[in-house]
Amino acid sequence: MRLLVTALLLITSIQVQALALGPDDFAAAKRLSCVLAQDSLGYLSEDDYAALTDEVLEEYDAADGDVIYAKALGYFDGLMFGIPEQDAAGIQSRLRSFVDSQACTRVTGVSFTL
Repeated sequence: MRLLVTALLLITSIQVQALALGPDDFAAAKRLSCVLAQDSLGYLSEDDYAALTDEVLEEYDAADGDVIYAKALGYFDGLMFGIPEQDAAGIQSRLRSFVDSQACTRVTGVSFTL
């Protein structure tokens, strides 16, 4: 029984650690959120999206990459907070503003094809 409790505590602590981001992980999530915004605006081809996503996540194993991707999606969702999903112009404006901001231009060079 004691071994089972110890194993469960170990597994739980590993999962909690996976949800915490260090500075490099946070920067990667930020870069990936810029890629997601560019893709949502239609700036990226499928190949461009794959290449930029791979570039951000290449140094992470699959589990850590999933955490980075989840954090980027959370940040991306936060950008859309308060905009009704029927407001296509508002969504496009918010995404363009984000992609043009220093948040994206400092971390991700814009390399897309129109």
